[in-house]
Amino acid sequence: MERYLIDTNVVSDYFSASFPANGLKFMDSVFDAVPNLSVITQIELLCWKTDYIKEQAVKNFIFDSEIFDINPDVISHCVDIRRNKKIKTPDAIIAATALALDYTLISNNDKDFKEIIGLRYINPYRI
Repeated sequence: MERYLIDTNVVSDYFSASFPANGLKFMDSVFDAVPNLSVITQIELLCWKTDYIKEQAVKNFIFDSEIFDINPDVISHCVDIRRNKKIKTPDAIIAATALALDYTLISNNDKDFKEIIGLRYINPYRI
């Protein structure tokens, strides 16, 4: 069974129902399972400045998710990514987490993630 790591922008777009029908159906199935997040995504989500209701929904989503910390394997992948591609460290950590866990990354960030060697990547807008 395919395992997925969810990027911050996908959570944002899911909460705002921005995906086309196929993307939304796919994301519903991913969110119905236990969502998997990098600790970076957790931090980014908790930094959102939003209203109380959405903040509570985000906190509940995080509570229901599996959060993956940075470990030596993630660091090693991150270093390799940053040496070979111009990418911000938080995005490199997210990609490295997916690589270290052998998960498919779900994101709407083709520019940073699509060309990372070995990274399985899905953009819900392109399903």
